[in-house]
Amino acid sequence: MTRAGQAERGQGVRTLVSPLALATARGRALYWTVFCAVVLAFALAFLFPVYWMASGAMKSPDELVRTPPTLVPGGWHLGAYTDAWELMRLPTHLWNTVVQAAGAWILQLVLCTAAAYALSKLRPAFGKVIMGGILATLMVPAQALLVPKYLTIADLPLIHVSLLNDPLGIWLPAVANAFNLYLLKRFFDRIPRDVLEAAEIDGAGRLRTLWSIVLPMSRPVLGVVSIFALVAVWQDFLWPLMVFSDTEKQPISVALVQLSQNIPLSVLIAAMVIASIPMVLMFLVFQRHIIAGISAGSAKG
Repeated sequence: MTRAGQAERGQGVRTLVSPLALATARGRALYWTVFCAVVLAFALAFLFPVYWMASGAMKSPDELVRTPPTLVPGGWHLGAYTDAWELMRLPTHLWNTVVQAAGAWILQLVLCTAAAYALSKLRPAFGKVIMGGILATLMVPAQALLVPKYLTIADLPLIHVSLLNDPLGIWLPAVANAFNLYLLKRFFDRIPRDVLEAAEIDGAGRLRTLWSIVLPMSRPVLGVVSIFALVAVWQDFLWPLMVFSDTEKQPISVALVQLSQNIPLSVLIAAMVIASIPMVLMFLVFQRHIIAGISAGSAKG
């Protein structure tokens, strides 16, 4: 292609770097230099705090409080991780967190999916009014709901049973997640009606259509909802602190604060590193579903 043709092509494409500039060796070298520098800068910005936390647990107590701080530990001490695992009883609190997060996740998937499917495809009477009331709860600050929620689970209406120090005290409030329900409903609204009508002609009932047709098509958004549900319970602090007064039943987010008294700083940092590993692994496993869910939410069905 001649330079005139390349110039005309470059004028027709609006980019940060024109194709004409990239056609030269100097332009390509400058482009890749800037690109690699930006990627490296962002990688360092995100990974350096992780390195600083992981390496801080391997420093001695004197080196940890030294000014100016050392970038690389003078001696790599792994004893803080074993001390954190034993002194802070991390296996017990991690298991408590897994039970609470898994229960909230399963109940949210089942009940929010059923409610979203009913509001989207079954079209009940006053469905729009119900959906409007659900969305209205998003405008209420979460802190304003703490006292009513606590009074409710401390003495459940009608049956007068207390859910304090019980995983149900975490599971049941987590089910009432208006954002996840709205996210599922919007995705179900984009599923073509022809697909559901074809399943109905084949003799599939409402429940069979949901199980065999809708849920397999909804894997991206279900992955996103799963991430939101698990992370919300895993990182929550104030509500589990109110529900669980028994130290043996507290999740890791509360236990790290409650048991941090008279614990060396390096051991506490090591406990924080161990507590963050499950969330990092979950992100690495489900990152494809997160991207797919974002792209699915932006496409019309």
